[in-house]
Amino acid sequence: MNDLNKVLIVDNELFIVEELKEFLESHGMVCVSCIDATEAIKLFHEDEGIGLVLSDYRMPGINGIELIRTLDRTKPKERPFESILFTGDADKEDVIDALRAGISDYYQKPLDLQALLEGVKRLQAAVRQRAAEQKLGAIGDRLKEMSHSLQELQQGVETLSGNPLPAEPEPAAGKLSVTDLPGCTKLSPRQVEVAELLAQGLTNYQISCELGISENTVKLYVSQILRATNMHNRTLLALALGGRR
Repeated sequence: MNDLNKVLIVDNELFIVEELKEFLESHGMVCVSCIDATEAIKLFHEDEGIGLVLSDYRMPGINGIELIRTLDRTKPKERPFESILFTGDADKEDVIDALRAGISDYYQKPLDLQALLEGVKRLQAAVRQRAAEQKLGAIGDRLKEMSHSLQELQQGVETLSGNPLPAEPEPAAGKLSVTDLPGCTKLSPRQVEVAELLAQGLTNYQISCELGISENTVKLYVSQILRATNMHNRTLLALALGGRR
């Protein structure tokens, strides 16, 4: 997998694309740009180095939310990416819909370029971390397979020698995970991440730093999680998951 350091910029207004591209490249970013979602889908799949997608919401044909959903649905499972949505006239329902689609963060037009730059840096770091974790996870899975094979070999040897190994004890029951909660199927992968951090007792600010998203975005996620799981507050959620207050 490539370094995932490229930024894909999508907006049907060419001057905005050019302004963002020039600004981000002046700060060391590597950018790819286009003015419609269909071209963005093509570029994304052709260039595995794209790890962050910046998209306008209201575009002719495929809008920004539909674009991100399409990329997430059609990409290889092992390819991580993050996304930012920006628009000039989105209402709260649009923002909630965007977060449900898995969009990492959102910004209102006219864009605060410095704030956007900080958000881009956070999400680039987040996507690189996810890629590294996936590599470690793949190595861990391989080691588990090897360990299982060795155990089977040992059991075979012990059986042939007439001295079979004792059965391994059943693992002790652990704490509930987010996926055990009622309503968990309504949560996006990002909402599950936020819920897990809530269970650890992290504040909204700490979660925003951990995931590389804005604190306002975290607040919206928390509200959605509590509503989906029928929890009245974050303390009850943490207790249900066995976390600390």
